Amino acid sequence: MKENTVRVIKICKEALYEFLYENIISQEESLLQVPATEVMNHFAIDWERGEFIFMAHKAEDADGELILLPKEIQLEILLKALPETAESLLERGKVYRDYSFEELKELLRRKRR
Repeated sequence: MKENTVRVIKICKEALYEFLYENIISQEESLLQVPATEVMNHFAIDWERGEFIFMAHKAEDADGELILLPKEIQLEILLKALPETAESLLERGKVYRDYSFEELKELLRRKRR
């Protein structure tokens, strides 16, 4: 690179969202300690609050049937209800927290009250 030269990347919100999502997907196995081929992913972002949620759950049951995220679990509301799981994704150790579908539904019920 030449002296006194700056290389710039400027992207829109959608590209930033895509970049963030794709980077988490590429590191999913190490971040969430799950086989990427065996899980279903869900994600949302709150631009005003600057928060992002990424979730993975087992994709199929023992019979090979898809396990869908229950419709009661709305990511935009969940994003506001859940505490942060890590201060940084670059730190060593566990950066995620496990919740059952029922725990998430209950958390959302309490949030709506």
